[in-house]
Amino acid sequence: MKKRIIAIIFFAIFSCNNSKQQTSTEQSTNQKVEIAEKPTLNLEQAHKLAGLPLHCINNEYPNKLSQTLGSDSDLKAPSTLHPAFYGCFDWHSSVHGHWSLVSLLKQFPNIDDAEGIKARLLNNISKENIAKEIEYFQGEHNKSFERTYGWAWLLKLAEELHTWDSETARTLESNLQPLTDLIAEKYIAFLPKLNYPQRVGTHTNTAFGLNFAYDYAETVNHEALKMTITERAKYFFLNDINCPMSWEPSGSDFLSPCLEEAALMKRLLPKNEFKTWLNAFLPELKNKNYKLEVGLVSDRSDGHLVHLDGVNFSRAWNFYKISKGLPEYQHLQNVANYHINHSLPSIFGDNYEGGHWLGSFAIYALNGMPQ
Repeated sequence: MKKRIIAIIFFAIFSCNNSKQQTSTEQSTNQKVEIAEKPTLNLEQAHKLAGLPLHCINNEYPNKLSQTLGSDSDLKAPSTLHPAFYGCFDWHSSVHGHWSLVSLLKQFPNIDDAEGIKARLLNNISKENIAKEIEYFQGEHNKSFERTYGWAWLLKLAEELHTWDSETARTLESNLQPLTDLIAEKYIAFLPKLNYPQRVGTHTNTAFGLNFAYDYAETVNHEALKMTITERAKYFFLNDINCPMSWEPSGSDFLSPCLEEAALMKRLLPKNEFKTWLNAFLPELKNKNYKLEVGLVSDRSDGHLVHLDGVNFSRAWNFYKISKGLPEYQHLQNVANYHINHSLPSIFGDNYEGGHWLGSFAIYALNGMPQ
């Protein structure tokens, strides 16, 4: 009898909690979402955004080399080891700082000191400097240097140069090409060895590394790279369901593991197949009143905490990608706008911790806005 009473009490408590959870879910579903103002990338904004990489691409210190030392002889200045990409605190930030300038020059030919910016790009991305960069990548102890985050941004820079109709772009693309080819080869060699994807919100996120690499491969018709990425991405992600968005972000994330993966599969799957996959992977995105709290930065002078401004920009570019051409997901563009508006005003402060890289994230997010 006592056991029966306990069972009845347990069932009543469980039913009550379940009812409360269901009510909470219904309230979340029915909650109206405020319409965010659409962000803009205009000439005035371009001037401000260009100032961020211009401030750092030739600023050698402070510097985080992420280098493996084989002997005392490997201890050299950043500009000696990486004569093309030594500024902006670390190699990958320097690479996407150069990407930022190329992207802005391509969109705004009349940007302030356009010729001066081109001269700096040509000086940094010279044949001689790229040869030294290749030498570093081929060294015994640094073959996996910047895998795959820096690799991805290098291919994004190459893609941006390829699509820029300019004599300057042709020279830069030609100078960069040997390193571009090396990075593509590294992807093709590495991906079949990777048995498990890295589902993190920072540099080694596998889906992010594949997203940018696939964009490059598609733009330049690099079939071997496209095939390798497609095969491995489907192996890693095709059977994934119910990604836990509620676990994001972690304390220093600048990428969303769930959204990077969804944006990658959007690139690879036919539309109807993708919609079926997305409905199983992130079913909550279909809710027209879907909301996602922005990443909140408590201290922008902290190099790790300020990453959360980056997660807002990267979420935005993935929401734009996921919703493109899918009317039932157009409401995600509003979520993207909200995220950009939250962090954009904060990246122009005096803190080098965010200023050396966040401009690139902002530009890429703004570039992804539907026209």
